[in-house]
Amino acid sequence: MEQAKQTLSSPHNLQENLSHEHILILDFGSQVTQLIARRIRESGVYCEVWPFNQADEEKINAYNPKGIVLSGGPCSVLDKDSPRVPDCIFEMGVPVLGICYGQQVMVHQLGGVVEGEENKTDGSREFGRAFVDITEDSRLFSSDQDNKKWAKGSKEQVWMSHGDHVATLPEGFKAIGKSDGAPFAMIAHEDKNFYGVQFHPEVVHTTHGAALYKNFTHIICGCSGDWTMASFREEAIEKIRKQVGKSKVVCGLSGGVDSSVTAILLHEAIGDQLTCIYVDTGMMRAGESEQVVELFRNHYNIPLIHENCEDLFLGKLDGVSDPETKRKIIGSTFIDVFDDCATRIGGADFLAQGTLYPDVIESVSFTGGPSVTIKSHHNVGGLPERMNMKLVEPMRELFKDEVRALGRELGMPEEFIARHPFPGPGLAIRMPGEITREKLEILRAADTVYIDEIKKAGLYDEIWQAFAVLLPVKSVGVMGDGRTYEYVCALRAVTSTDGMTADYYPFEHEFLGRVMTRMINEVKGINRVVYDITSKPPGTIEWE
Repeated sequence: MEQAKQTLSSPHNLQENLSHEHILILDFGSQVTQLIARRIRESGVYCEVWPFNQADEEKINAYNPKGIVLSGGPCSVLDKDSPRVPDCIFEMGVPVLGICYGQQVMVHQLGGVVEGEENKTDGSREFGRAFVDITEDSRLFSSDQDNKKWAKGSKEQVWMSHGDHVATLPEGFKAIGKSDGAPFAMIAHEDKNFYGVQFHPEVVHTTHGAALYKNFTHIICGCSGDWTMASFREEAIEKIRKQVGKSKVVCGLSGGVDSSVTAILLHEAIGDQLTCIYVDTGMMRAGESEQVVELFRNHYNIPLIHENCEDLFLGKLDGVSDPETKRKIIGSTFIDVFDDCATRIGGADFLAQGTLYPDVIESVSFTGGPSVTIKSHHNVGGLPERMNMKLVEPMRELFKDEVRALGRELGMPEEFIARHPFPGPGLAIRMPGEITREKLEILRAADTVYIDEIKKAGLYDEIWQAFAVLLPVKSVGVMGDGRTYEYVCALRAVTSTDGMTADYYPFEHEFLGRVMTRMINEVKGINRVVYDITSKPPGTIEWE
């Protein structure tokens, strides 16, 4: 995917015209750096995440941030060749907030002392929930004085994850908060607007963490909060028109939120220059293909090719049970079909994809990890270089929750915007083992019953993702005084903020009993129902 990699290779080209106030986040490898960006954007301030080693003085000056956040990270500042902050950052006169490793590296580079955990005689490492006592007044706290959040004398619940600790502060710094294991849990150099915290305000376990970020962006950095979906919509339309001109664009629809919002935004920008292609693999949920066609062709009047390829896909998957092989077959067949459809349209110079900002961040990871691989079905990966097309990625600045907000701004039906994530290979990976028409029909019916009961109970919006899995085993049952030997259905429902980690949803037993009763009565082919209570990690959300 050389062309796609080139498009995603730099974090510095997201906005050609930086028309909004913006914050720069330097990533030192924390697993929750993306949450920092989400917290800041929730307060209406645009921000970008850059790997620390791709941020030189020229690029930072050109970006001209209102403030800079230094993320956490897995390294120790005492390690040889551990990450460092570009020295220019401390000389720019711009407010800086260091988080965990970010606090320690700032202290270390400015002349303070950081000690390793082996030098802690009291064994006071801190991992998980802790409490910080606010000991001094600070401008970092000023916006929440009325509510007594982050105010002198208050005690705040936070989430810690550190072994090393700050032992001596650099000149000009003072402690403004302490915990049992960190006497310098919060520090400030008020004259230079340098601040540091040993904990992670971005995670939900830090009770008022979002308020602390807002204090930094709005009070310390002076941001007004001008980042809105209304302004993004206007600017994105202008950019699309500038990039595309009079050219034709093709967009692969999966029926999911990302591709749907991409398509509607593009259509608003360029009208009939856009043609959407919906490759129906025959492995969608019940009624899903009909809903996609109705919404895009009949409601929005977007030119749409609906390619029904159920026989083709099922033929190629006949007898295949290995999950990776199934994914590869579905992905390569999808590309063949999509390419054929685009050729029939003719004359398209651009391919639209629903690439999101997490994809961009992952593609430039400073750790040297693999470049982002666009999902082979959902984001039609492998097509740009094969079809010699340029990419249009209008949502590559957005997180998933922002995509949903943009969908609402565009007036999309709520049932589309709020839909749970659905995998590109569809029901094929919710059916371990071989795929048959009979099993697909059983799974569709089971999934329909399950989701219907979740919605009736008013739980759909509380759950990140819920679905049924048809297991490749049968069990003995008794129905109407007769013996049955039918499939086992597993139910899965998880809560999550971003899909990176997840926990099972704690349904009441009465609810699970209702689902089981309906499923056994209404779905022929299932005689046993189980509930999956595995978290992620150690499991994954999907079964394959």
